Amino acid sequence: MNTTGIEGGYQASEIESRWRLAWEDAHLSSAPASPDPDRTYCITIPPPNVTGSLHMGHALCYSIQDLLGRFHKMQGYDVLILPGLDHAGIATQSVVDKQLKKEGSSAFALGREEFLKRVWQWREESGGTILSQFRQLGCSFDWSRERFTLDEKYAQAVLKVFIDWFERGLIYKGLRVVNWDPVLKTSVSDIETERKVVKGKLYHIRYPFADGSGEVIIATTRPETMLADVAVAVHPRDDRYKGKVGKTITLPLVGREIPLLADIYPDPEFGTGAVKITPGHDANDFEVGARHNLETLVILDETGKVNFEGPYFGLDRAEARRRIVEDLEAQGFLEKIEDHEVALVVSQRSGEAVEPMASEQWFVRQSELAGPALKASQADQMAFVPERYKEEFEDWLANIKDWCISRQLWWGHRIPVYYTADGKAVAALNQAEAEAKAGAPIVRQDDDVLDTWFSSGLWPFATLGWPEETPELKAYYPSNVLVTSRDILYLWVARMAMMGMDFMKVRPFRDVFIYATILTKDGKRMSKSLGTGVDPVDVINTKGADALRFALMGQTGHNQSIRYDEAKVAECAHFCNKIWNAARFVLMNAEGATPRLAETLPTVDRWILTRLARCAATVTESIRTYNLQVGAEALENFFWSEYADWYIEVSKPRLADPAQRDEVLGVLIHVFEVFLKLLHPFMPFITEELTQRMPFANRQDFLVQAAWPDASAMKVDEAAEATVERWIALVRSVRALRAEASLPAMRTLPALYVEADLEGGEEFVRSQAWFTELRRGRPEGAFLTTTSGNADAHLPIEGLIDPVAERERISKEDAKLAEELERLEARLANPQFAERAKPEVVARERARVEEIQGLRAKLAARMAIFS
Repeated sequence: MNTTGIEGGYQASEIESRWRLAWEDAHLSSAPASPDPDRTYCITIPPPNVTGSLHMGHALCYSIQDLLGRFHKMQGYDVLILPGLDHAGIATQSVVDKQLKKEGSSAFALGREEFLKRVWQWREESGGTILSQFRQLGCSFDWSRERFTLDEKYAQAVLKVFIDWFERGLIYKGLRVVNWDPVLKTSVSDIETERKVVKGKLYHIRYPFADGSGEVIIATTRPETMLADVAVAVHPRDDRYKGKVGKTITLPLVGREIPLLADIYPDPEFGTGAVKITPGHDANDFEVGARHNLETLVILDETGKVNFEGPYFGLDRAEARRRIVEDLEAQGFLEKIEDHEVALVVSQRSGEAVEPMASEQWFVRQSELAGPALKASQADQMAFVPERYKEEFEDWLANIKDWCISRQLWWGHRIPVYYTADGKAVAALNQAEAEAKAGAPIVRQDDDVLDTWFSSGLWPFATLGWPEETPELKAYYPSNVLVTSRDILYLWVARMAMMGMDFMKVRPFRDVFIYATILTKDGKRMSKSLGTGVDPVDVINTKGADALRFALMGQTGHNQSIRYDEAKVAECAHFCNKIWNAARFVLMNAEGATPRLAETLPTVDRWILTRLARCAATVTESIRTYNLQVGAEALENFFWSEYADWYIEVSKPRLADPAQRDEVLGVLIHVFEVFLKLLHPFMPFITEELTQRMPFANRQDFLVQAAWPDASAMKVDEAAEATVERWIALVRSVRALRAEASLPAMRTLPALYVEADLEGGEEFVRSQAWFTELRRGRPEGAFLTTTSGNADAHLPIEGLIDPVAERERISKEDAKLAEELERLEARLANPQFAERAKPEVVARERARVEEIQGLRAKLAARMAIFS
């Protein structure tokens, strides 16, 4: 057989790029147009932002989906893994805004229509980089079905959902407190914000009663919002305010009279128990205001500047705070200022602190929609992995609040609400339909666009052609699994569940696998802005996609955090080389041979086939249960610790025997073939390359077309398994004895004596323990002994070890241990040490004493041998 091209080490870069192209040219990932309805497997991937580039979280998330797809394809399923991109309203508009700013222009200067043309131009030229990076990662998705949340058919589906909910009364426009980004000039969702604890101030302000009978002390971290205060609240059971509730307070600096009212919101145990009520700038205060029918005042404009008439008008909120604090102090209203840690909510896109602010927005009444999704989860129609997320999911649905779906942007799905001259609002697919519904001319369309999560909530069924009843929708919905982050359990997973139940009348996916968050080596959050991010593309270019995939998935199971370590990726790259070199060994020995699997096999062959069956069962179960690290560990342990370290080594002398060569090669090649199939979903590239080079019978054009190994059909010989494990244990014991005697590993020694029935394992033990011959019984003269199970092995040492030198070495080692023992015993005998030291330190010192005593006993036994 020609082994050209498999010499040297594994060259990941060249091989991976070649197979990527080959897979796409062969359309391997294209789902069939008419699939077997009983054998379909579908994943609609979480659509990454069109502005995105690959980060480590992506690398793990999409590798998992590729693994699941390959596994099920090899099991005979018609697999659809549907890729696509989210239009990412805020993120994309921000990118183009920044470009325009560099050019000295702006979205406002261009106008809506021209700005949208510019964004589409950017999308065509630069959007979608991340999908090409998925290809580098080895993701075998159906690229022919790629979708975009703003493509024409998808947009029609989004409009249909909005119109349906609007006409059912589920969508309404109202005043609510939202996260307002004063830089982007739009509301933002919770997931588009980050919480940062910063050093701030707590301002204690005197609020005097209007009748001059006293005052109430209010503590706030945002004194500028006092301009919008409409009340002060205390708990009805707070005795400090008995007889005072109902009195009027004069708002400092403003002079407006506001009531002191009783409400369950204030905590009487915190501070003075009194809180200022500002419905226009605090969500909790808004609820208080609604309960007491209070006015909602908003004193900031869309840019964060004060729009309240008076001395602070036009000031930025930060400057307004400074001026207000100065005036409070000057007028005697400021009691004190304390240092205080403030939980600041910051917009991810702009980096600016968001302003809680009441704003007229479009909302969805989610309580009605949440019911069917909640029931589906409670009935276990959806399974969560890890299972604890089921409770979180159901709790959120049970206590759901209305959803703000409008954004003050231009890029996105424009809200399909049209207005007549008298203000009548209708929802329609276009202006003509709106005029027909309204029975009057339309004067304008709503300016806002929909929250990105609204359109992405339709992803599982809109991507398959809904609202049309397409063959794909019939065949592949609901999908089998959603692989996602815990960060979007509520914002996306729950909304897909609600939308799927509402429009398809069935949950959108069977399983929800929440994969682990990737942290740095020292446990910090990975972030480009923090300088802790690692670019997966750089890792792929240097170590290979297979190594990166295996390093990440090898730590992924039901755990919820893993730590990225470059050393682990290097180990996985080394594992690739180990596999590569094993393939070279097998191929070189297969030259001119006719490998065959004999009907009757020696014990060691039956052992490796049994271990292969165990590995296959473990890997299969690990993928089915999303506990991938167990499967990865099983693959690595099997190949490295059993196939390469033991079976190949034991095979070497047998391969030199023409009478055994073909049968040994038959087992070597068969095991290697099955192993590559099991490894393929984890490491697609190297397994594909080696499969095409190895002399496998009935090889498919591509490995993913091969059948997945059926562990239940593999022979398991427990007796052979136990026997060889005893041989291995004995060999390890003898190797350890050699090391203790300072006899180099792999140096062949004359003879090893064994007292035990090795059941045919004499050659195994002799060759792997590195002896010329193995004899029964005990040797004459000096020898060292080790015991493994019921077997005693004796190593003759005469002529191998200089007794004088060995006694000197033992004496020196014993003296060092004696000195350490004396020091430890003195420390433990000191009452002050026992009293002051931590219990775990005392326990550790006592354990070391016992360890040293054991080591000295062994040295004494060794000294007796050489005396």
